[in-house]
Amino acid sequence: MGHLVCLQYAHENGCPWNQWTCTGAAEMGHLECLKYAHENGCPWNQYTCSNAAKNGHLKILKYAHENGCRWDSFTCSTAAAKGHLEILEYAHENGCEWGKLTCLEAASNGHLETLKYVHENGCPWDAYAFSRAAQNGHLEILKYAHDNGCPRDKYTCNEAARNGHLDILKYAHDIGCPWDKSTCSNAARVGHLDILKYVHENGCPWDQWTCSNAARNGHVEILKYAHENGCPRDEETCENAAEKGHLEILKYAYERGCPWWSAHDYVGSIEVEKWVLSKMSA
Repeated sequence: MGHLVCLQYAHENGCPWNQWTCTGAAEMGHLECLKYAHENGCPWNQYTCSNAAKNGHLKILKYAHENGCRWDSFTCSTAAAKGHLEILEYAHENGCEWGKLTCLEAASNGHLETLKYVHENGCPWDAYAFSRAAQNGHLEILKYAHDNGCPRDKYTCNEAARNGHLDILKYAHDIGCPWDKSTCSNAARVGHLDILKYVHENGCPWDQWTCSNAARNGHVEILKYAHENGCPRDEETCENAAEKGHLEILKYAYERGCPWWSAHDYVGSIEVEKWVLSKMSA
């Protein structure tokens, strides 16, 4: 029940308090502390409700709401983020506002039943909910959202590629989600070769950023695949490899005709510097 005796003693002896006293009690689920603070004039605000919602403290939320504590859309969105459906139902049924962030938090964190409830009760959503579900690998969320008309954009494929979710990417492509050059460059940046192969073999465009991102992050197999399949590159491939000290990458790019003269301005290790100087003096 929290340190109620300590709170009483502190207050009775002139220790100041403010709205964060109530927020802290709500966050930790200390109902008796919250009651004491409120009944003795301690202020509270919307964070009392949102912190109660975030941590699943329904009794706290009920007490605060029934005693005039204001709430806002963050009460619903924080409940959705944690999958606290009972909290969300109470808040909605008692007039608490919600918005697109509520759907986004449910989708982003994989809470399918929560997402169903808010959508079926009129909560708006947008393409960010779709892409955040893709980012975090929640395939069932994507299927529900797609089947129920949630909008989507290129960021669905980009986020799936960046986070290595091949099953998500395949599903997104199958239902017509757009992709672009950044889908390939995102896969290259984090080293997801299977992702890069899939998107390239299925017609996704790429540009020099695929090679330069692979070089910057030391992904030699990515660079090899991209080069062997005709991906363009420019001086940034060698510059990035030099700057990050990836000598193997730099050698590979050099041996295949990648522009390299500007790499001497970006050397990031003694080994790279020695190699660059040896080539410049050859």
